[in-house]
Amino acid sequence: MLGTSINPIKTASSSPSCCSSSYEKRMETMLSLTAFDNCNNSVPFLFSRSKLHCSKTLVTKLPGVRFQVSPGSKFRVFCESKTQELQIRRCSPLLEKVSLSSNDAVVSDEWKAVPDIWRSSAEKYGDRVAVVDPYHDPPSTMTYIQLEQEILDFAEGLRLIGLKPEDKLALFADNSSRWLVADQGIMAMGAINVVRGSRSAVEELLHIYNHSESVGLVVDNPEFFNRLAGTFCSKATMRFIVLLWGEKSCLATGETQGVPIFSYREIMELGRESRVGLTDSHDARQGYIYEAIGSDDVATLVYTSGTTDNPKGVMLTHKNLLHQIRNLWDVVPAEAGDRFLSMLPSWHAYERACEYFIFTHGIEQEYTTVRNLKDDLRHYQPHYLISVPLVYETLYSGIQKQIYTSSTARKFIALTFIRVSLAYMDLKRIYEGLCLTRDQKQPSYVVSMLEWLWARIIAAILWPLHVLAKKLVYEKIHSAIGISKAGISGGGSLPMHIDKFFEAIGVKLQNGYGLTESSPVIAARRPNCNI
Repeated sequence: MLGTSINPIKTASSSPSCCSSSYEKRMETMLSLTAFDNCNNSVPFLFSRSKLHCSKTLVTKLPGVRFQVSPGSKFRVFCESKTQELQIRRCSPLLEKVSLSSNDAVVSDEWKAVPDIWRSSAEKYGDRVAVVDPYHDPPSTMTYIQLEQEILDFAEGLRLIGLKPEDKLALFADNSSRWLVADQGIMAMGAINVVRGSRSAVEELLHIYNHSESVGLVVDNPEFFNRLAGTFCSKATMRFIVLLWGEKSCLATGETQGVPIFSYREIMELGRESRVGLTDSHDARQGYIYEAIGSDDVATLVYTSGTTDNPKGVMLTHKNLLHQIRNLWDVVPAEAGDRFLSMLPSWHAYERACEYFIFTHGIEQEYTTVRNLKDDLRHYQPHYLISVPLVYETLYSGIQKQIYTSSTARKFIALTFIRVSLAYMDLKRIYEGLCLTRDQKQPSYVVSMLEWLWARIIAAILWPLHVLAKKLVYEKIHSAIGISKAGISGGGSLPMHIDKFFEAIGVKLQNGYGLTESSPVIAARRPNCNI
């Protein structure tokens, strides 16, 4: 009882000294008392004669509790209340299952938040390579286990520098392995990332930052930050700044006005040390209440292009993104070990959903750039390329340029073969019943049979030339552009002549449609029905 002494034992009426034999005999037997604080919580106290020997005041290992033994006839225990405020930590349920389980929370093995996928992937694919990032300094390659640990360390580092659950954190950077770690680290500790790339105008980025009520900034590199510094430091409130790539010494720190700046490496070291401490010390975990992130919690804010005035922030929940992760296999039947080439901005909803999905199937993702795309296609020979129509138009233009700059004979042969293959594929669609038409009137049975028979006969005549074209021309094109399984096109309209050309040379393109608001894929052509 606060402010009240507890008198559990009355001694003899005489007043023996603390070290007298009569007093020692009375205390020699182990005593057990229970004191009650103002919250009616019982606290057991165990002590023996050895602890009481000639003591005036005993200090226990329990905070706020002290024993006092006076030479008089009474033994007193004083309880002083020192309330410690517990810090709430939000965790991705499966990713940090151990932490939640320590609070006696029941955690299922079902994905409830996007970062949960990393626990499953690390268990299934462990030492398989997950990401290859050759164009940043330093170049990096990470396995699935390493990627999971980096995400956990980054999330813990953000907690230590003051990011709280449901805070918004601006992530303004281009695609890279560290972008992925930052994105998932922010989500894993229950915060909401606000994403955009480095090519956006400074005023647009400032609008997004302030409109989203972000509390801090994760930025790509020193050059990009220096472009933002003057405007942001005068017109935005930042709790901290995190630099993904490069050295802090290259930053224009004179304009940051005392805002703490952390490098990616510093965040990782803070997080790693803290996680080791929490693992090794049960007492350290007692200062926290662990809560699970829910599927309906907002995971990210993605700002639209702003074609009608300022960009609009789209709130996507973990459930929105998990729906894509669970269902995109019908469009892209990826297998463990497949290689994907990533070039689109990672913050784009289309690229993000596809990346999250493919990492659940044990693929290897290589990051590339517009400048290095041609060489990387040849070098990595990816099974899949997920991109926008402009990329396929660029590949088409490159192939056409190579054909037209060849000798007259080679140009004639290549163009002739391509025309034959285009005609063959059109006829093939007719006799397979896969030809789309705008005519809503169904032709008669006789007309349909004649059309089918005509298409079948002409296709049979063209087929040997089409096979010869594969051997003489198309194999060289395939080796140059890779893409052995499929190219997935979205984010815009795929021109018909591009679609038909790649079909003719044997490169499968699957066109899809979606919206940022639907996170984003709504519809897409299937591999077995790619019409």
